[in-house]
Amino acid sequence: MPHRIPVVDASALFGARSAAREQADAAIMAAAAAPGFLAVTGLPAGIPTGPAARAALLELFDAPAVVLRALWRQKFSPGHPNVYRGWFPLQPGNLTSKEGIDMGGDIAYGAAVVAVGDPLREATPLPPVAALPGWHAAASDYYLGMERLCQALMRSLARGLGLDEHFFDASFERGLSTLRLLRYPVRSAAELASCTDPTLWQLHEGRRHYVTGAPHVDSGFLTVLAQDRVHGLQARHRDGSWIDVPPADEALAVNFGRVLERWSAGRIKATEHRVIGTGTERFSIAYFHEARADAQIRPLPGDDPGAFAPFLFGDYLWATITQFVEFRGMEQLRTPALPRTRPHAC
Repeated sequence: MPHRIPVVDASALFGARSAAREQADAAIMAAAAAPGFLAVTGLPAGIPTGPAARAALLELFDAPAVVLRALWRQKFSPGHPNVYRGWFPLQPGNLTSKEGIDMGGDIAYGAAVVAVGDPLREATPLPPVAALPGWHAAASDYYLGMERLCQALMRSLARGLGLDEHFFDASFERGLSTLRLLRYPVRSAAELASCTDPTLWQLHEGRRHYVTGAPHVDSGFLTVLAQDRVHGLQARHRDGSWIDVPPADEALAVNFGRVLERWSAGRIKATEHRVIGTGTERFSIAYFHEARADAQIRPLPGDDPGAFAPFLFGDYLWATITQFVEFRGMEQLRTPALPRTRPHAC
């Protein structure tokens, strides 16, 4: 039988201890161990899912070019102050072909989570309220809804790891979580010709597809993804094959990152994933649940205390993202709090 992404009814995670919650915890831990991907359903009304919630956020892609240009990150518009947050345009010739925006916790919490001098905690550039009436409120509500979901998932994982269910709470309180809106355009013949990467074309189930999102493993903790009805997302199974992660209106895909894999001593797996083209424009909405910049990551109680050297998440995150093309050359813009932190810590 072909491999499938497990689907878990997460409704019991939002209630008191019960047999249903224990069953959901067990299913989540099993998915976290293999394949490292799952889809969650049964979410409460306060957590935005479905076509209307997606459409409200994706209206941003219809904004005039001049509005979007004002949101560009410094890498693409050197006169702009924003380094980490903001818009990234298409970059032709690369294996990945996407554009979108990264937004931080200030869209929900305002200036309370902004820190001058730390690019990881900079303010998010946003379009004028008049340009997209209602959009700011929709983005804030979505961020808070995904945060609530991830809190429930982290508590489930804590229980599955034999910890107090609130063990992770303080590390994530008003942390560095990112809400990312993404568009993958249909790649034209000319644009495909400009990409010289030998892995551009891949066979899947007997058909030839171009890659539009390069294979990678997320660097952090939890990623929650809403897909806008277009297939293409795939996760790599432990046997090396690629599994489709099908879009579903009321379901959200969940996967795990390298820091959580390290923090859990490998009991939770960070899984490689990619996006292949299907000949249709694709949109997705990702929420990356990230810890505070000052959260210290060290071996969990009961694990080998010498398994890895403790590090601050902010230092790790900056050392990791500045390896990517859109941030390369900006390493010096943030001074690590712990000088020994290295990008390979996880």
